[in-house]
Amino acid sequence: MSAETLIAPAPAAGAPEPGDGAPSLGLRAQVLSGVIWKIVSQTFRQGSRLIVALILARLLTPDQFGVAAEVLVVSSLVIVFADLAFGAALIQRTEISELDKNTAFWACTVFGLFFTTLGFVSAPWLADFYREPQVEPLFRVLSFIFLTTSMSTVQESLLNREMSFKVLETRMMIATVGGAAIGITSAAMGGGAWAIILQALGLSVFSTLMLWVMSPWRPRFQFSFASLKSMAGFSTYIFGHRLLYYLHRNSDNLLIGRFVGAAPLGAYAIAYNVILVPFSRVAAPIQDVIFPAFSRIQNDPQRIAIGWIRITRMVAAITVPSLVGLAIVANDFVNLVLGSKWHDATTVIQVLAWVGILQSLQSLNTGILEALGHARAIFQWTILFFVLHITAFVVGLHWGIVGVAVGYSISTTILEPSYLLLTSRAVGISPWRFLEAVAGVFEASAGMGLVVLGTHYGLVKADVPGALRLLICVVVGGVVFAALAAWRQPEILEEIRELRDRRKGRAPDPVEAAA
Repeated sequence: MSAETLIAPAPAAGAPEPGDGAPSLGLRAQVLSGVIWKIVSQTFRQGSRLIVALILARLLTPDQFGVAAEVLVVSSLVIVFADLAFGAALIQRTEISELDKNTAFWACTVFGLFFTTLGFVSAPWLADFYREPQVEPLFRVLSFIFLTTSMSTVQESLLNREMSFKVLETRMMIATVGGAAIGITSAAMGGGAWAIILQALGLSVFSTLMLWVMSPWRPRFQFSFASLKSMAGFSTYIFGHRLLYYLHRNSDNLLIGRFVGAAPLGAYAIAYNVILVPFSRVAAPIQDVIFPAFSRIQNDPQRIAIGWIRITRMVAAITVPSLVGLAIVANDFVNLVLGSKWHDATTVIQVLAWVGILQSLQSLNTGILEALGHARAIFQWTILFFVLHITAFVVGLHWGIVGVAVGYSISTTILEPSYLLLTSRAVGISPWRFLEAVAGVFEASAGMGLVVLGTHYGLVKADVPGALRLLICVVVGGVVFAALAAWRQPEILEEIRELRDRRKGRAPDPVEAAA
C-alpha cells in the first residue's frame, strides 16, 4: 500500500475540515512536513538551550547553578502531572468526542491548580531537605508552572492529533526566545539562581499563551466521569510510566544535592545538560511525529517496524559519532567553552557520553509502544528501569558525581537491550534486524574515534593551542566518519538521497520498495 493512499482519519470535532482552510494531506506528506518542522524547531531550541546554558555558566557560579538545579526538579514533574496522560489518550484513540476534550481539559486544570498549591505549601520542606534556605522562594514561584502548563495540554494534544506541527513548533520557538531573554536579563542584573527559575517559568507562560492564540479549540463547561473513566485505562499506565521516569530522571540530582552538595550538583547538571539533554533530543522531533502518525496505522506493525529501523539508523549517524568525539575532546571542550571553573564536569561528560548513545537509540521505542496500545507493557518495564537505576545511583554516590555517572552507564547498559527486545516483539521482528541496521554506524564511529584520539594526542604533544586543537579534531572527525560511514553503512547516503527525492515527489514509498 502506497503512503499516498493513506488518508488521515476524519478530523476531530472542532478541527477545520478540508476545504475550510485545512488541506487534506496523505499521511506520508504530513509525517515529512512534521519531521521537517520538528527538526527546525528542535535545532533552534536545543541550540538556544546550549547557548543560554553557556551564557548562564559564565554569568553564574557553580553554587548558584546548583541551587537552581535543586529547584528545577519540579519542572520535570510538569510532564507527569500537567495532563495525567489524558493528552496521550486523546492522541492514541481512533475517535474522540467534544465531551472527551472538555472532560480532559477540566481534569487537567483542576489537577494543575492542586499541584501548584501543593508545591507552594511544600516549599519549606524541600528547603529543609536540601539544607538550603534559598530553595523555598524559588520553589514557590516555579510551582505556578503546573497551572500554566495544565491549561494548554488539551490544545497541544489536539494539534498533535491533527499533526499541525507548524503551529506547535512556531509557538515553541517564540516561547523559547521569550524564556531565554528573561533568564539572561535576570542573570546579567545579578539575579543569581532566580535567572534559571524565571527562564523556565517564562517559557511555560509564553508557550501557553501562544497555544491559546493559535489553537481554534476552546473549552466548554462540560464534564463526564464516564468519559474520564474510558480514557483512564490507557492514561493510567502512561501516567505511571511518566512518574517513574521522572523519579529516575531526578533522583540523581536529589541524591547529589542532598549528600554531596550544591557545587558538585552544578558540575553534574552542566555535564548532563551538555550530553544527555541535547543528544537525547535528536530523535525527539521524530518521536513527536510518529506517535500520532503510527497511531493511525496501529493495525500495520510491519510498516511501523520498517519506519523504526530506518529512522533509528539516521539518528545513530548523528548521535554516535558526535558523542564519541566529544568524549575524546571533553577536556578541551570544557576549558574553552564552559570555562576552567567547570573542570569537575569533564570526567562526567566522558562517562555520560555512553549513556547518551544508548538512550538516543531507544528514544523512539516508547512512542511506538504507545501507538500500538502497549501502555501496560511500558509501565511494567519502567518499574524494572526505575529500580535498577535508583540502585545504581545510590551505590555510585559513594564515589561522588563520577560514581553516580558510572553507575548510570552500567545500569543503562543492562537495561536498554531489554527495551529493544520488548519493542521488536511488539512490531514482530527480530532484535538482530535492528542491531544489524546500526552496526555500520558503530564501526564507522569506532574508526573515527581512533583517528581523532591519535590526532588529539599528537596535537597535545606538539603544544597546539586548545582552540585550534579542538577545531582540527572536529574537522578530522567529521571527514573520517563520513568516509567510513559511506563504506560501512551506505544506507545512510541512500536515505539522504531518498529524503531529498521524496521532498520533490520522486521517491517511492519505503514500504512499497521493501515489499
